[in-house]
Order: sequence, then structure tokens, then C-alpha cells
Amino acid sequence: MEGNQAPEFTETAHLTTETETSPPAPPAPLSIKFLLAITPLILASFYVSFLGPTVFVWDFKSSLLLRSSSSIVQGGGGVRVAPPPSASVDFVSPVKKDVSANVSTVTSSPSAAIESREKASVEINEAIALRRYTKLERLELGLQMARTAIRDAKRGNQTDLTEDKDYVPTGPMYWHHKAFHRSYLEMEKQLRIYIYDEGEPPLFHTGPCQGILATEGYFINQLEMDTRFVTRDPEKAQLFFLSFSVTYMARYVYVRDNHHWRAMKHTIRDYVRVISDKYPYWNRSLGADHFMLACHDWGPKLSLWVPNLYNNSIRALCNANTSERFIPSKDVSIPEINLPSGDLKGLVGGPPPSEREILAFFAGGGDHGPIRPILLKHWENKDKDMEVHQYLPKGVDYYQMMRRAKFCLCPSGYEVASPRVGEALHTGCVPVLLSSAYTAPFSDVLNWNAFSVTVPVEDIPNLKNILTSISTKRYLTLQRRGVQIRRHFVVNFPPKRYDMYHMILHSIWLRRLNVRINEEDHQAE
Repeated sequence: MEGNQAPEFTETAHLTTETETSPPAPPAPLSIKFLLAITPLILASFYVSFLGPTVFVWDFKSSLLLRSSSSIVQGGGGVRVAPPPSASVDFVSPVKKDVSANVSTVTSSPSAAIESREKASVEINEAIALRRYTKLERLELGLQMARTAIRDAKRGNQTDLTEDKDYVPTGPMYWHHKAFHRSYLEMEKQLRIYIYDEGEPPLFHTGPCQGILATEGYFINQLEMDTRFVTRDPEKAQLFFLSFSVTYMARYVYVRDNHHWRAMKHTIRDYVRVISDKYPYWNRSLGADHFMLACHDWGPKLSLWVPNLYNNSIRALCNANTSERFIPSKDVSIPEINLPSGDLKGLVGGPPPSEREILAFFAGGGDHGPIRPILLKHWENKDKDMEVHQYLPKGVDYYQMMRRAKFCLCPSGYEVASPRVGEALHTGCVPVLLSSAYTAPFSDVLNWNAFSVTVPVEDIPNLKNILTSISTKRYLTLQRRGVQIRRHFVVNFPPKRYDMYHMILHSIWLRRLNVRINEEDHQAE
């Protein structure tokens, strides 16, 4: 717009000079005088509208995500995050760079979501449209169109969402089901991810596919094989995946005898240094359009070794503990799914509520974190309605007990995540979250209060009274809704729409929508 205005002001000044030196002209009509008087105001309004904030705050969900109106900017090298809608012109927080180590400390974290301040259609000034856009600018324009479409869906301005033949999200299990549906469709239409080739298995490009940490390996392996969302051209990518496995680093690199983390830390730091030296994309955003994924408890701690990775990048983590620097507005909470044999065959499904005679069930070791000992102390073998065990009796099947229970207790272990959350949903049992500082998976779109129960740790002694106070009608509603959203926690081979793999991608996609990357050197391709 600036290039459009300067000639107008110059021409106006030139015409004014000619008027002063030419013979007096007849008085101008009142309407012309009025038009001349308001013209500067009109030009100023256009100037502010085009040069105002170019990034957005989008209230995609409710207050579950803690966000601050002061969380304005993230990254460096042209990365911006939405200022509040009331902000005036332009806000950029300073970034402290350590070029030698390719690290930075950013003064603020990004806001939770994005709301477009622009109109439904993206208006492009004619003068700007004449120049050729860079590839990055075209990517960002597409993302802006996605923001606008999601905003319109949230406001009820779109009527074609029921055309999805596979699944139409609806109900109070979603914060905004129309916005989620539109966002998911936009992700399918636009999302492209580039995976760096650097690194060799087993530390890179693969991960564990069995056991309680299988989410990590399942996602890495599926993304490596993905031909829909993965591109071989980094210029077409909105996101870049750091394909390392923290679980395999803990298995193959960690020195157990002296409990030394140094080798793991250097592995991640050297990897980021290699890709930042070889490619321009990490330095362009200081990692803000890059993401890692880890289900191992050490994932969050290892990311701190590269401050840009912690401060800027999207971290998809099972250990989504806000007391350990998990940032819900930037990071992604993913489910910890236990795959004993590498899949969920025979583990999904359960009897109707009328056939569930146990009030609550839990079985697990008591030396795993601070919450389980409290649960076992108050309820182990204390009440026939509360099946709480450190060790199951011989011949009793764990999954059959979950299928017999109305409520499944999901206490945190050493870290906040628990595979019991997914197991409860798989078997039709209502999850009871016993934890603190835990951000539940996919809580950017899912309203966990609609299909689960949360009990503070200090209320564990009163747990039975809390559960029995839930009316039959309320319990049936919670159970039915849990079954309805179960598809989001199911692992499929190959992945299916709206399953766990795609929900993880969608949460990462939402975080990418929350930043806009600007090239410092706008040279057309």
C-alpha cells in the first residue's frame, strides 16, 4: 500500500503548487470541498488497515488454554505471533541470538490461537498484486485463507460442512465443532511437511512401535511413509519435522552406569546445528515452523539443550506437564497409547453401561510417582466397589476389568501422562484424571469435561463419594460421549481420517496457523 500512496500525496502537493501560482479559480462547490476535506482521512484509514498487525489472535477454543494478551511474538528472522485484536499497529518482541550455537531466548511465548481481523475475502491491493510473490508469501497467503475459513465456520457463515462423507464432528465434546471441522478440512487441503534427510536409524527416522511409548514410533514411522502430507520440496512446506527419537536415544546413547545425559544432549544439539548450517529454513524462523515429537519422559528436558527448540519450536509431547515448562499455546499434548503387540487388535470396544458392575478400577505399581501411593493408601482393598490394586490377582485380566468398570482411574506416574486415559476410552470406561498440571491430549479442540471426570489429588480420600454423586443420567452421557470421540485415540494401519495420527497432525497444524513468517529480503522468485 505504501507504494500506492506516495504518488498520490506527491501529485496532490504538485497540484496545490500549481493552484497557488495560477489565476484565481471560481469557488469550488461545497460538495467538492467536503470531499477534499475527508480524502486525507480515507487515505489514512487505508494506510492503517494495511500496515496494521499482520497476524492474529484466534479464540479457537475456550479458556482451557492459558493465554495472555501480552503473548505477542515468537521467533526471530521475520516470525510474528498475533497481538490482541485491540492492538494498534505493530508489535515485535526482541530476540536474543547466540549465532555460534544457533540458539535464542525469546521474551514471550505465542498466544493460543488465531482470529483473523481481516474480511472474509483476502483483499489484495492492485499495486501490490502486480509484483510476483515469493514462495513463502504464497504459503502464508494460503494459511491466511485457512484462518479466514475457520473463523467463518466458527461464526456459522458456512453451510457445506455436512458434505464430509466420513465424519462430521458435532456435540459438546468439541469446543467449536464447526471450527474444528473446517480446520481439519483446511489441513487436508493445504498441509505439507518436509522431513530433513539428515540422521540415521535408530536415532533418527524411526522409533518404538510397541509398549507404552509406542505413540512416538508410530507417528514417526507413519509420517516417514506419508505421501499426502509430506513433500520432498522444502519450499512447499509450512512445517519441518525434526525426525529424532528420544526413546531410542535413551536406549542407545544414554550412559546408564553414570546416569550421564551429555551424549543425548549433544546428539540433538549437533543435529540442529547441521540442519541450520545446511538449510535456510531453521534460521529463517529460528525454529518456529519446526516440530519435534516425543513420548519419553525426557523429551521436554532434552529440548531445553537447544533454547530455540524449547522457546520457538512446536513440541508434541506425551509428558504435557505445565509445571515442567510445557506451553499449551505453543506445544501439543499427545496421547500415550500402549500397544502391547504393536496394534490395538482386540483392545477396542466394551459392553454397554448396564453390564458394568464395578464403580471404579485401577491397577498399577505404587512406587511410580507421588500420586499412586496416595491412591493405594486410601483405596487398595478398602472397598468392594473400588477395585484398586497394586497387583492384580492371578488369572484376572487387566482389560476385562476395565470393561467391567464404569470409571477408570488414571493417576499420573512420575510424569503426568498415563496410557490409562487411552485405554479407558478404548474400552468404553469413563476416564477419571488424577493429576496436576496436566494438559489433556487434543484439548485445543476437545472439551474433556464433556466425557471425563477430573479429581484433584487432594480429593483422592473422598473419591468414592465424588463418583457416586454423579447421577446415572450424567454417567450415561459421559460414557456415550467418550465412545463418540474414541476414534480420535485409535491407532490404525494405515491411518484413517480423524484418528490419532491425524489428530496429532491437526494440533500441530493449529500451532502453525498461530505464527506468520516474513522474509526479511522480499525478492521474488
